[in-house]
Amino acid sequence: MLSFESAERGILCNDAETRPSTWCKGVQPALPLWLASHPHCTPYDPASADEARAILRSALQSLYIEHKAGFYYLATHDDMHADIGPLHRADAENAIKGMYRLKLAPDMNIGGDRGIAPSVRLCGAGHTLQRVLDAARLLAQDWGIGAEVWSCPSYTRLAREGHAAARHNMLHPECPPQRSHVSECLGSSTTPVIAVTGYAQHVAAQIAPFVPARFAALGAAPRRAAAGADFLSAQWIAVTALKSLVDDSVLSASTLEAALHAYALI
Repeated sequence: MLSFESAERGILCNDAETRPSTWCKGVQPALPLWLASHPHCTPYDPASADEARAILRSALQSLYIEHKAGFYYLATHDDMHADIGPLHRADAENAIKGMYRLKLAPDMNIGGDRGIAPSVRLCGAGHTLQRVLDAARLLAQDWGIGAEVWSCPSYTRLAREGHAAARHNMLHPECPPQRSHVSECLGSSTTPVIAVTGYAQHVAAQIAPFVPARFAALGAAPRRAAAGADFLSAQWIAVTALKSLVDDSVLSASTLEAALHAYALI
């Protein structure tokens, strides 16, 4: 309704998730899908005040200085406690584009050697970024797995730019190919990627076509309490990462079995 009343122009900050609800983030399930599919909306789910500030500045510049059409949607949180420091200018610019690297995968010791341990890439948005960071610690401490962590304030913007680049390359086969931001960030690495969102799973799954490695998306279930498992817990994220490494024949299935029992997930 607010989108209609504002002629689809402006900045909408929504704190609906701070209110109790059986639905993920306290909003009706149709809203995330509508935001992702609405061509005039650019939705963001910032994980920190610095991310939100950078996005708001970009929105003000785009809408009211450059007079571009459209509107921005920001999910706001009352528990922005993700373990991230102040954003450097380059990180702020990349956050606006949809993702930036928060932490490199640490070198792990395996048999006395360094840097040869299995590794994964973990992506998180909004309040789930803290759980992703916790999962990275579990992987390192419990299983010797290095985890590179990325903050992804807008999976939707990443996916749209990826599709736009793919379309341009198809229509201009003799021109130098365009590369989207998500492709620039992830490159051609075959390291598994786990993308996590506080919205439904399909929001994070939007970037799947542009990930050159094994990919898994995790999101909130409408009634996850009744399902018997919290699919956004740090333990579940860690187990999903281990499963990706098992599927790539990097780890044995016994490691995954041990993790499931250690975290009381079965």
